Amino acid sequence: MKVHEPNIIFEDDKHKFIWLGLDESENEKGILTNQYLIVHEGKGYLLDPGGYFVFERVYQNVTRFVKPENIVAILYSHQDPDVIGSLNLWVDLAPNATFYASALWERFLPHLGAELKGRIVDIPDEGMTIDFIRAIPAHFMHSPGNFHYYDTYAKIYFSGDLGAAIFKDKWYLFVEDFESHVKLMESFHRRYIASKKAIDIWLKKIEGLEINVIAPQHGAIFEGENAKKFIQWLRNLDRVGLDLME
Repeated sequence: MKVHEPNIIFEDDKHKFIWLGLDESENEKGILTNQYLIVHEGKGYLLDPGGYFVFERVYQNVTRFVKPENIVAILYSHQDPDVIGSLNLWVDLAPNATFYASALWERFLPHLGAELKGRIVDIPDEGMTIDFIRAIPAHFMHSPGNFHYYDTYAKIYFSGDLGAAIFKDKWYLFVEDFESHVKLMESFHRRYIASKKAIDIWLKKIEGLEINVIAPQHGAIFEGENAKKFIQWLRNLDRVGLDLME
């Protein structure tokens, strides 16, 4: 596959869930990020559209599927610059979009140089529903104000930094060998998840969800049985974050 090209993960006559290509620029220092677009009945929903240096590629790929004026929502999982750094560009180029971010981080967004008055919705800690998308609380699974987004139509779970993998020699979009892929995930998850308690609370939040695909902001996409294996792997992680501090 051509890594800079978009890849459609789900599609029917009303709905698409699209991975928006890949950049590995010198400015990102090899930190690979995934951005996703949902198009539902002609309206666009962007998930973690990324930092400044990936904006051109993301924007070009988005406009293959939806006009910028038909982007109605831009949703952020947390506050990291590789998630939110292009916000001021999207404010101008997606003029009808509403921006969604944790109420914990909203007050910091003006430092990006964007005028968001009347265009931002603070997501409360308990989460909310945005059309067919559920904002699922995942606090302390990476950030203290952290949300995942569940596409109730396609049954795809956007997991933000949860599921991140640090590729060494070979990059791939979809996980095929889960046991080998764990080796690329373990150090990140043990460091960046706050505690085992955070995992247990999050697991209760996703109970009952039908999840066919887990799409993270870093790393590779989990489909079918590998999505189930990933959740079980997290369930079995014994000590993470503060549990390792002495």
